[in-house]
Amino acid sequence: MKIALITGGSRGLGKNMATHLAKDGTAVIFTYHSNVKEAQNVVAEVEKNRGRAHALQLDVSKSSTFAKFAEDLRAVLKDKFNTDSFDFLVNNAGTGLNAPVTSTTEEQFDELMNIHLKGPYFLTQKLLPLMKDGGRILNVSSGLARFAVPGYSAYASMKGGIEVYTRYLAKELGPRKISVNVLAPGAIETDFGGGHTRDNPQANAFVSSVTALGRAGLPDDIGPVVVALLSEGTAWINGQRIEASGGMFI
Repeated sequence: MKIALITGGSRGLGKNMATHLAKDGTAVIFTYHSNVKEAQNVVAEVEKNRGRAHALQLDVSKSSTFAKFAEDLRAVLKDKFNTDSFDFLVNNAGTGLNAPVTSTTEEQFDELMNIHLKGPYFLTQKLLPLMKDGGRILNVSSGLARFAVPGYSAYASMKGGIEVYTRYLAKELGPRKISVNVLAPGAIETDFGGGHTRDNPQANAFVSSVTALGRAGLPDDIGPVVVALLSEGTAWINGQRIEASGGMFI
């Protein structure tokens, strides 16, 4: 059985990734920030469908906790899955920010950097000893790293950074046969960013108007893409950016 670790898997896209991977036969370990009940609900949903899942608490903005998290993960792998390694890492956890350049604060900028760039960088570093050779890493970016929408400069800059990091990671992990790619979702109807795309009719209509397939994305548009990108059939894709946006701004 393959094992995937997903950060931010208790809600939104991370939850969708976890449930789809579990349905495909992959055991899932996912992190949650603070809402234990949400995490327990995801585990229960996976187990109801005869999958295997386990939740671990992690704040991806606090790199000082990563060494301890790696040890906790090692214990879970041994005790719950009878193994000492895992196959897939999906760096998904994140928060949004909509603020123009002129009013973005250093505190907001630093928070985004810690969560979206520094966090994945050093968490991956700490977890690599636990990853199997021949495994996969999937970093989550955003369509906003390709096209510009006013208000997202800081957030998109971090995602641009994670895309560059992905290429370097793919190069350096080549000797271990670990492939590394970027998944860049477009605007999706989740609670991300306060549910802006999902709950604001004007925002939803705008997204639909600039998307070739004529609608905003849904969580179920993304989970199956993750399953595909971690499948045996896509093993030769490496160091690439794959956008799943329905053709937004093309």
